[in-house]
Amino acid sequence: MTLRITDQAYATDTGRQRSANEDSVFVRAPLFVIADGMGGARAGEVASKTVVEAFDRPLPEASPERVLKETIEGANRTVYSLAREDPNLSGMGTTTTAAILDADSDEVAIGHVGDSRAYRLRRGKLERLTRDHSLVEEMRRKGQLTESQAEDHPQRSIITRSVGPEPEVEVDLQTVPAQAGDIFLLCSDGLTTMLDDEHVERLLNRATSMPNAVRALVDEANRAGGRDNISVIAFKVVDAAEPALDAEGATLIGSSAAEAGLTATEVRRRAAADAARARREKATAVRPGRRRRIVRRVAGLVALLLVIGGIVFGATYGLHHTWFLGTDEAGRVTLYRGVPYELPFGVKLYTRQYSSPVQTESLPERRKDAVTGQSVRSRADAVKLLEEIERAQGVTEATTEAGAGGVEPGGGE
Repeated sequence: MTLRITDQAYATDTGRQRSANEDSVFVRAPLFVIADGMGGARAGEVASKTVVEAFDRPLPEASPERVLKETIEGANRTVYSLAREDPNLSGMGTTTTAAILDADSDEVAIGHVGDSRAYRLRRGKLERLTRDHSLVEEMRRKGQLTESQAEDHPQRSIITRSVGPEPEVEVDLQTVPAQAGDIFLLCSDGLTTMLDDEHVERLLNRATSMPNAVRALVDEANRAGGRDNISVIAFKVVDAAEPALDAEGATLIGSSAAEAGLTATEVRRRAAADAARARREKATAVRPGRRRRIVRRVAGLVALLLVIGGIVFGATYGLHHTWFLGTDEAGRVTLYRGVPYELPFGVKLYTRQYSSPVQTESLPERRKDAVTGQSVRSRADAVKLLEEIERAQGVTEATTEAGAGGVEPGGGE
């Protein structure tokens, strides 16, 4: 079997507690690289960018492992030299985790330095492929810490190996088999210090595409505190003979059937009826005098204003008194305020209030229909339905805030 990459995505985010993003990513299938810089000021950004730029050039014709080894070692020498030449960059360094899909052998080669990570999701089970080069990880391997103690240890961010601080660096290399359906994940520790492996596994299994998966992972890491920069790369491999996927993303708002008088269909029907009546009157009328023409024009203008006023009133009422569940651009069950309709020129009659970590596609059909149908509800009914969905999916934390009338940061559109 020959494999190919069918779906891929990446994201890098500053997080909620950092003022700058020192992570860098490079994506050019079948090559994927992530680097998490350190060193303060702009030094960390320089180090991570230097590593990814080392891959953005013609690579040596060699085995994937050798390509990774030689490129990372070359980047290490460059970072080290830059730090020696510029006192402002002294002590800078970066982690790096890089992967190459070798389609000929159906394998993925991985090069790794530091505490960024590589994972493989196979048949719903997440497996960590890399070993952290950190003080806490060494203590755990020696039996000085348990797994749970290591996860919450205050010194877990102290790394013992990185690219740049020394003139030479040892690169961990491995080649792992790949199968059709495997998902590979590369990430900085800004993700894994916020979410444990079980949480990451659940989000990957719920996602309907790699863009949805990446967005959900970054959002959840920020929801958990976002203490560091967060960078994520995900790609899926399939049999090369399998048809290519449609690249179209998730639809935010579709057709709906809401309460009478507030739906887009009803608004359009009334406007069309008024327009048709006006055309009939114009076609059958006897040519009037000047005064009659003025009266009819005024009446037509009043009728038009009444129609527009009705639409505006319905939209205003809907925006303030109606709620519905739908799906956002990341495929998640989302609470909206307003009515599920857009006016011309991109004017939306709804605002996003809260996005749940639950993927719409992961729901049973009955629950999925309740979301995709986008029925207009009261706030209490919409929040109650969302809470029931989250409880059924094992999520119980954030909906309380939405139910109390709060809005997640950045939730409005």
